[in-house]
Amino acid sequence: MVLALAAVGLVRPAGVVAQADSLPGVRLGLVYETAYIPSLAVKPFTGRFGGEAAAVQVEAIISRDLRNSDRFEVMDGLPQSMGREGIDYSIWDGIGADWLLSGQVEGSGDGYVLVLEAHSVVYGAMEERGRFPLPDPLDPDFRMAVHRASDAVVNWIFDEPGMAATRIAFSMSRDGGQTREIYTVDSDGENLQRVTDHEDLALSPDWSPDGGRLLYSALEPETRQWRVFETDLDTRSSSLVQPVREGNYYTPAYLPDGERIAFQIHTGSRTGLFRYDLGRSCCLTNLTEGRAEDLNPSFSPDGRWLVFNSNRLGSAVPQIYVMSAEGGAAELLSPYEYGRAGYYTAPDWAPFGDRIAFTGRVGRSGRFHILVARRGDRSSLLQLTAEGNNEDPSWAPDGRHIVFVGRRDWGYGLMVVDTATGAIRTILRGVDVGEPDWSPPLQP
Repeated sequence: MVLALAAVGLVRPAGVVAQADSLPGVRLGLVYETAYIPSLAVKPFTGRFGGEAAAVQVEAIISRDLRNSDRFEVMDGLPQSMGREGIDYSIWDGIGADWLLSGQVEGSGDGYVLVLEAHSVVYGAMEERGRFPLPDPLDPDFRMAVHRASDAVVNWIFDEPGMAATRIAFSMSRDGGQTREIYTVDSDGENLQRVTDHEDLALSPDWSPDGGRLLYSALEPETRQWRVFETDLDTRSSSLVQPVREGNYYTPAYLPDGERIAFQIHTGSRTGLFRYDLGRSCCLTNLTEGRAEDLNPSFSPDGRWLVFNSNRLGSAVPQIYVMSAEGGAAELLSPYEYGRAGYYTAPDWAPFGDRIAFTGRVGRSGRFHILVARRGDRSSLLQLTAEGNNEDPSWAPDGRHIVFVGRRDWGYGLMVVDTATGAIRTILRGVDVGEPDWSPPLQP
């Protein structure tokens, strides 16, 4: 249900990003021109039947999630006296709240039930109410269960998906050495977990559409060739995509059906993107075979289109191309101009619509930044970052946030940019990370 937002909310103009490190002819700005930010007060959560201690944890997680959604100015940390029974809308209106969120955690068997209410302060009425089962706080799924409640609040008020109940997969240097493994972390930067144990190189993770599996490329121990592996995240068992053609396999990605994948096969002087049916273990289909390096496939939500980067215009100037998912002629998307060097890689298609994010080297500085364009419209190019170096973008399932690898004075980190407001937050700091991929919403 979409609810009318209060006219007294905060309006942020489309921002100018921090520094003038921009690509000539490309608009330095945001995907949206303005962003309306209503104020939301989080009434101190209460507990009963043994839920008092859990209520404190739940309130903190939800408040943080809603702040990270970039859709609210969250007014949490309010005096406990404001958590008493009953709601006087005039009091909340007096402190400038447009919305009020109240919560109660009730003990129930081996776990809890979270009761949430969303109140419109402007209209003086409760608009939504929901009950959410929670396991014990020591249960590994506790935080994710709370994240799902946070996403419900976003959906109640905006009729849009949230992104709290998600995880981000990425490669990371293990113990500061030369090996890299695949890790995951919650959208708020908590609950870091190692997924693979190759004790070598594992790169380019990609989430399955159902969120239950991960594809990645890694060195196969016996052959020392790059192969594609798939890990079941429930059992943590990995399977090898058996060699279907000689060569090394790189940058795998699922198609939207979750049963087929695409990846690069490199055999000496020949290379190309190929599609393969995982479910039937067959049906290798050539999409782009040639001598150019075609890498990083990403598919449109309807599965009709494929975006990738290729150096077919020159080995030093990879560009972004879009073509039919069945193969054929490819259309240039990145802002290449003859005689002017360009460097564009790592495209990722938004979870809905026709927007594509990718990395581009910008201006004389030689720094890399996150760019967004629409399929078929090279003039729509927007630059979302302007500070440091920024690479490997991946869209959140809300179609609003992008995770990327950022380089700042303090080192590398995993960062998120809100394409509506330009706000950037760091979720992992000072770690050697690469190639993040954002999961779909994760279900119980």
